[in-house]
Amino acid sequence: MKQFKKIESRAIPLPIENIDTDQIIPARFLKATDKTGFGENLFRDWRFHKDGNLNTEFVLNNNSYSGEILIAGTNFGCGSSREHAAWSIGEYGFKVVISSFFADIFKGNALNNGILPIQVSEAYLQTLFSAVQENPQTLILVDLENQKVTLKETKQSEIFEINPYKKLCLINGYDDIDYLLSIKDKIETFEENRVEI
Repeated sequence: MKQFKKIESRAIPLPIENIDTDQIIPARFLKATDKTGFGENLFRDWRFHKDGNLNTEFVLNNNSYSGEILIAGTNFGCGSSREHAAWSIGEYGFKVVISSFFADIFKGNALNNGILPIQVSEAYLQTLFSAVQENPQTLILVDLENQKVTLKETKQSEIFEINPYKKLCLINGYDDIDYLLSIKDKIETFEENRVEI
């Protein structure tokens, strides 16, 4: 995984609550077992009409909005536990998803795939939505080391929580195996010094 410390980006607002993993990546696209090819089908049934034509009213098809941050309504990633939802979000180009609540399994899958899910208060989420919808050029600064998300122009910010282990992995670009390799010397020392019963 790539290291993640800070990101400054525009954002795409998706103020819909209870977005489930089947809406993120419909089940009919889950045939592959590697992580490639899922980004093009992110929110497929919202981005396209049933006849295959682009839904110009859907926010991801609105050229006014762009960026590596997705702002979503509460209870994002509910439904089935498919890891493909995180794959599709990452491959589409999002590095951060901000919401006021995440389904636990989605949150874990996102973190395991280098995507930072930031849970903020409902009030701050609405502040972000308002700022980005009023001005799509709005920049948001995400500082993982200090666990803070900030609206660049107004300086309105909020601290977010993250599992310390997952924070360490994101900052260093580690997956679980990389982390174990990073402490290989400590593991070997422990093995050499442990007392067998």
